[in-house]
Amino acid sequence: MESLTDSDLGPVAPSDDDSRPATPSDQVAAILAGAAEQARAAVIEFSGETVGDYLGVSFDDDVAATHRFLAVLTGYHGWQWAVVVAAYPGADHATISEVVLVPGPTALLAPPWLPWDERVRPGDLGPGDLLAPLPDDPRLAAGFAATGDPLVDDTAVELGLGRRRVLSAIGRDEAAQRWHDGDHGPASAMARSTKRICRDCGFMVPVAGALGEMFGVCCNEMAADGRVVDFLYGCGAHSDTPAPAGVGSPAHDPFDDGVIEVVPRPEPPAPTETVEATESEEATESEDVNETAHEPTAEEPAGD
Repeated sequence: MESLTDSDLGPVAPSDDDSRPATPSDQVAAILAGAAEQARAAVIEFSGETVGDYLGVSFDDDVAATHRFLAVLTGYHGWQWAVVVAAYPGADHATISEVVLVPGPTALLAPPWLPWDERVRPGDLGPGDLLAPLPDDPRLAAGFAATGDPLVDDTAVELGLGRRRVLSAIGRDEAAQRWHDGDHGPASAMARSTKRICRDCGFMVPVAGALGEMFGVCCNEMAADGRVVDFLYGCGAHSDTPAPAGVGSPAHDPFDDGVIEVVPRPEPPAPTETVEATESEEATESEDVNETAHEPTAEEPAGD
């Protein structure tokens, strides 16, 4: 019977001892390590003048090595150019196998990817957004299914069971704990600053169901209007808050600045004697000037 050789069986899978990367021979290692400038030229051909300082070389296996250069790219601080070169035993030069941009130890990277249900946080929901609950959301439980009987169905709707899903005990407990520990709970700074609590406030309306034993809705527009508040929460706008004493303006007659006081205008003073004397003197001087103007001179003949 003819025996089979290894070549007849095809390639043999490596054993555990052969799984470690083989190191190149001295001749191949020298060729691979000496291809640094060839690797730099490959980066320049691929991406232009974006290659920086040479960072070193590492051997991948017995025929390949990787040269690394600092990348000079805007927005890629700490990234590196990795150029893989290869050379077979007996070759006199290396060839370029791959040029790739890889992050270095100090590279700025994006945060780890998270599923959408872990990324969405309270307050992220905006107008027009859709946020479906998880398929097996522990906060929800199966609700009442209509039977077609009006007596049964109307009673169920009245009790709040006419929904496909209702709040489960877990969802109710989580909501109660969240509201109790929130900004409108007894441990908030506002609640600690007053002695009056919402349980005794006329502006508080209790919620229905089991949550109504601890929580209500504030209806005071000057306080936590429209918010769910803990019964032990409180603020300065409590319905029993007394008005402070001594507040307001003192009692005085009002001053009407719109009234106009009419004052009679005094008569002008009579002319004095000095004014009359001045006028008389002016009239006398005027007459003397006129007489002087009509007297004939020695050179002129007297008129007829």
